[in-house]
Amino acid sequence: MKLYRVEPCLVNSNRLRLVNLHGEFNLNTEIVMAEGEGNRQHPHNLQGILRMAVEAGSASDGPAPSEPMSEERKVWLRQALSVACKGQKDEVEQMKECLAILRREEAKGREGEEEREEEEEEREGALELLSELCENLDNARDFMVLGGLDLCLSRCLSHPQSGVRWRAAQLLASCAQNMPEVQCHLLGLEALSKLLRLTDRDPQPTVRVKALYAISCLVREQETGLKLFLSLDGFSVLMRGMQSDNEKLRTKSAFLLLNLLSAHPEHREAVLSMGMVQQLVSVLRTPHSSFHEHVLGALCCLADGCGQGLKDCRSPDLGLEELLNRKAQELKDKEEYQEELEFCQRLLVTCFRVQRHDDNGMDR
Repeated sequence: MKLYRVEPCLVNSNRLRLVNLHGEFNLNTEIVMAEGEGNRQHPHNLQGILRMAVEAGSASDGPAPSEPMSEERKVWLRQALSVACKGQKDEVEQMKECLAILRREEAKGREGEEEREEEEEEREGALELLSELCENLDNARDFMVLGGLDLCLSRCLSHPQSGVRWRAAQLLASCAQNMPEVQCHLLGLEALSKLLRLTDRDPQPTVRVKALYAISCLVREQETGLKLFLSLDGFSVLMRGMQSDNEKLRTKSAFLLLNLLSAHPEHREAVLSMGMVQQLVSVLRTPHSSFHEHVLGALCCLADGCGQGLKDCRSPDLGLEELLNRKAQELKDKEEYQEELEFCQRLLVTCFRVQRHDDNGMDR
């Protein structure tokens, strides 16, 4: 959902500017209220304003009239600004309505079975709408102020229905992404420990995947969140995720591990002390999967310029060199696995060919 703001142009009172609030691309189109348009019917909604902006963007670049704004234009401007502001207000009202649904007491007893099913659908629909609305940063902040994050954590994440749990985790991810204020609020509510527990133990695979997504939004490029992640043994949760029987969870766990090790090499020692190299190699011995690329990338991060990482990779008991040579041979003619092949070759050079060179030098 893309939101726009209509505002007067400071240079010329006969122009309006339409500004994209998401910053995805620069749309700073001026809507020209040119001379001779007195009989033109002006748009009365934001869609009409957008259409007018596109038309104005392809109009002549000639100088715009600089006479004072007419009364008709002033009326239209007030209406346009009112429509634009009302859109944001309506979204806040929608969030309040969704929260009312989530706060509603659930039907009790066997006679309420059909009613419970209807309420279940309402709750899931409310969470989906909130996730969509909270992709907008202003809405995410408003949702926090309305107490939505607290409700989501206290009631929805622990709901007996898995459809509510995974949608709640999705909503937290939507709110936390690129929002330090929301991230800090969630961390203060112990959201990370709850999400780690869901990722590690929930019986429903979709809940585990969505919880891990929310975790990534709380720890990537968030120093406080990453420190808490370490203290809660989050890397062990990722390791167990890579060993699960769910392909999506394995892939997302490996990708987050690679991302964190690449961005924060200062935490390699802590990860190595957990025996991470040995566990990653055991994962590589499982039937081939696309997520092996991320596992190999993580091994490269642990070995590059790190004495303990190199020592672990070179351990004869691990048999990593033979495994890498075999994988490289299997992947060499498969174009779709070229990045994985490059990681194999990089590890071979880093861990073993350099070692053999050193040994020959010592022998000479």
